[in-house]
Amino acid sequence: MPPSASRDAGPSAAPSPQRAAEVRRLSEQMPRFMRLVHAFKSLPSAADGRERAALVLLFPLARLGPQRQSALAELVHADPSTVSRHVAWLVEHDLVRRVADETDGRATRLVVTDAGRAAVERLAEERATQLAGMLTGWSDADLATLTGLFGRLLDDLTAALPSDPRSPSALPVPREKP
Repeated sequence: MPPSASRDAGPSAAPSPQRAAEVRRLSEQMPRFMRLVHAFKSLPSAADGRERAALVLLFPLARLGPQRQSALAELVHADPSTVSRHVAWLVEHDLVRRVADETDGRATRLVVTDAGRAAVERLAEERATQLAGMLTGWSDADLATLTGLFGRLLDDLTAALPSDPRSPSALPVPREKP
């Protein structure tokens, strides 16, 4: 089915039996995907488990710029107390620094340091290298198709999340160009 056909069908149209079967198949694959993502997070890397969990917070800060800690917790859909512990580790290791929030002098915003940006680059390169090794049997066309469709799925999943339109998590996230 062409990409535009699925968007044109609209939510009120009854799904065909084939479409319903494919949606069910995808919904059955999602838990497997989540387990695999969790397993890959557990693989040995340059960072240990606690460091890796903290370092993940650098990505939205590097991409979106300075954020309040509460906004960062919302962006990553994590418990504020967990984010607080990770941010403390990032500050202690000079990967993030706190600066006064210009809109509220009582609050602070988190800013990625040069060392933090270098860590983001190392992690992104490590992830790209792992994926490149796993995808060696894929054609360029298949990889481009997967990348485009996966990005679209992520956009649709993000759009389906409940959020307050005033919250930072409701702000549009810049899409990477393929």
